[in-house]
Amino acid sequence: MRLKLLALWVLAALPAQAADPALLSQLDALFAKRNDAESLKALEAGLKDALTAEPEDFELAWRKARILQWQADGATEKKLKMVLGKQTWEAGDKAAKLQPARVEGYYFAACGIGSYSQAVGIMKALGDGLEGKFNERLDTALKLDPGYDYGGPWLVKGRYYFELPWPKRDLSKSVTFYEKAIAKYPQSLRAYLYLAETLLKDGKAEKARDAIEKVKQGSTAYNPAEGQRVQQWAKKTDADIQEELK
Repeated sequence: MRLKLLALWVLAALPAQAADPALLSQLDALFAKRNDAESLKALEAGLKDALTAEPEDFELAWRKARILQWQADGATEKKLKMVLGKQTWEAGDKAAKLQPARVEGYYFAACGIGSYSQAVGIMKALGDGLEGKFNERLDTALKLDPGYDYGGPWLVKGRYYFELPWPKRDLSKSVTFYEKAIAKYPQSLRAYLYLAETLLKDGKAEKARDAIEKVKQGSTAYNPAEGQRVQQWAKKTDADIQEELK
């Protein structure tokens, strides 16, 4: 009887459903080509069908949060960014509940709250108490795996200190987190872009110019869609730096 109860307990502790590894590989391949409209469409359709069949699968849940964050991060219209940010937040939270010991859910939930906050405005987000929710998730991600997604948790924390209003803003702390990411992932163009923007805001335009050159001249091979997006964003930052140096 005891053995039977133990077996039932073990079965209950295991994930009820598990996505096919081949399917996950296909979804990851499509994500790698997410800057292509057809690949993005196929990824969304594939995730939707897979989650309909296996709604409680962690590997599918965090991948849903990942593509939502990519879309929220790139959204320029505030209402769309707000909607996508909230969806990312919710998808990340679901993944975190499914696998509390894994970094992905907390990380993408924090990213989603960040995108949502950017859309509604940082002051409103602070007034609505989102800062605590954001840091709770991000700090958990930092403890679990700060190097995830090319140092993503470090970059998000650095950006947090960059975007806070005075007197909470701390550009020195912001730079410290970017440097941690760069030390481990020197290929990360986003890390150098964030560093350049922070140095420029801190009145260090010459150092900002050095950082933005790393973005302009860097290879996108490590993550083509990400790298190409960041290099596109860098054009405005580069122009701002050149204007400051005149």
